[in-house]
Amino acid sequence: MCSCCGQRHDGPPLAFSTEAPVYWTPEMADDPDCALGSDQCVIQGQAFFVRGLIKISVTDLDEVFSWGVWVSLSPEKFARAAELWEAPGRESEPPYFGWLSTELPVYSPSTINLRTNLHTRPAGQRPLIEVEPTDHPLAVEQRTGITAVRVQQIAEALLHPGQ
Repeated sequence: MCSCCGQRHDGPPLAFSTEAPVYWTPEMADDPDCALGSDQCVIQGQAFFVRGLIKISVTDLDEVFSWGVWVSLSPEKFARAAELWEAPGRESEPPYFGWLSTELPVYSPSTINLRTNLHTRPAGQRPLIEVEPTDHPLAVEQRTGITAVRVQQIAEALLHPGQ
C-alpha cells in the first residue's frame, strides 16, 4: 500500500534509472560535439560517460534493487570501453575508475562525484558500478543491503516527489 497515493501497487519497483548524466542538457542534442546514447555519452568532446548499474541486495526479499546511473571515465578508459563494447571476453577487463555522474535525490549528501569502479560484464549486459566503500549512505547500502521498507521509501520519494 502506497503511503503517498493510497493505492495498492504490485510491489515496489526494484529499479530506477536516469536517461543522461547530470551534466547533460537538452540543448546539447543539437551540438555535433555531444552525443547521448542508451549506454554512452560524450559532452563537448571532452567529458565521457558510461551507463551502468549499482546493485543493492534487498535482504528480506532475496531480490536485488538497481540504480541505473552514469559514471564519467577518462578519455583513455572511455575509448577502451567503447572499443570493447561488443567484444567477447570484455568482462575480463580490470575495473575502470570513474566519478558518479547521477544525482540520486534520496541520498544526502549528494551522490555526484562519488568515487566508483566500473566493472564490465559480457557484451549486451550493462556494467556494474561499485561505489567506493565510504560512509556515504549509498556506499553503505551497497555494502550492507536494504530492506523492503527502504525500497518502498525510495519508490515513494521518486514516484511522488514533494509529498
